[in-house]
Amino acid sequence: VGLGRYGDSLDPDGDLEAIAALKRVLKSGGELLFVVPIGKPKIVFNAHRIYSYEQIMSYFNGFDLKEFSLIPDDPEVGIIKFATQKSADAQNYGCGCFWFRKKVSNL
Repeated sequence: VGLGRYGDSLDPDGDLEAIAALKRVLKSGGELLFVVPIGKPKIVFNAHRIYSYEQIMSYFNGFDLKEFSLIPDDPEVGIIKFATQKSADAQNYGCGCFWFRKKVSNL
């Protein structure tokens, strides 16, 4: 989002705006599956962003992480359920699968 790959306009904060929209429309107690490239953070222009585990966790403040799974760089390993931040941080271009639950509001 925001890198022009799919005909969208260039917007350096496009991904953050999309995340904010997801957070806003999800009801209290709702669940969200969020899947992104994970590893050493960088932007591959006109293609994709690679996020660090820490970035994603900070973007979803106010959510509980139910599960984090990782499809690592090495295809021989296969999916790692209940992966750690350390394993995510060791990737160059893994696939991070975050399962979040929005905290229940008392309002």
